[in-house]
Amino acid sequence: MGRFAHLAYTDSVRRVQEEQGSGLLGVRALAQPDTGPDELGPDEAAFLTTRDGFYLASTGETGWPYIQFRGGPAGFVHVLDERRLAWAEVRGNRQYITTGNLRTDGRVALFFMDYARQARLKLLGRARTQGLDEDPALTERLDQPRTDGKVERLMLVEVEGFNWNCHQHITPRYTEEELETALRPVRARMDALEQENARLRARLAELGEQD
Repeated sequence: MGRFAHLAYTDSVRRVQEEQGSGLLGVRALAQPDTGPDELGPDEAAFLTTRDGFYLASTGETGWPYIQFRGGPAGFVHVLDERRLAWAEVRGNRQYITTGNLRTDGRVALFFMDYARQARLKLLGRARTQGLDEDPALTERLDQPRTDGKVERLMLVEVEGFNWNCHQHITPRYTEEELETALRPVRARMDALEQENARLRARLAELGEQD
């Protein structure tokens, strides 16, 4: 997490780390040179493009942070290359707080969770919106898959840094699809046992009639 640490571990953060006995953590992280934005690798790309939702934080002119959830089918977040993410923004409650915040401060934080596997990825970047007609090829690319609804704009994020979190304290939760996949062999085994039970009952009935 070369760039991530240099962005997140401010002087105040470092003082708290020292106070709490984790100063060495910061020393080690900041020992890695800041050679520019972190690049997404295959593991990050695979993780991001299989999520069905994430949390997006921005900051307005008042200085207050704002967190919003973005959801859709797995793959609605598209990894364009090692530095860029994008997705189609669909109409929601029409408050436009995130969109408005980005007009004065493009810095954002994104939090991606995999509850079933107890994994999470934090990402810092610079976001901007783009009209649907500015790049028709990109608009078409982001159309499938995407969140259902009326598409109003595209959102592009230039990645600055990212960090994988530990799995501690993540309560496992499962989507219907994940539960279906996990329970499929159990259901198959139950069906087989029920069929075997039916055959045994039929055989017992035959033996009873013979007696």
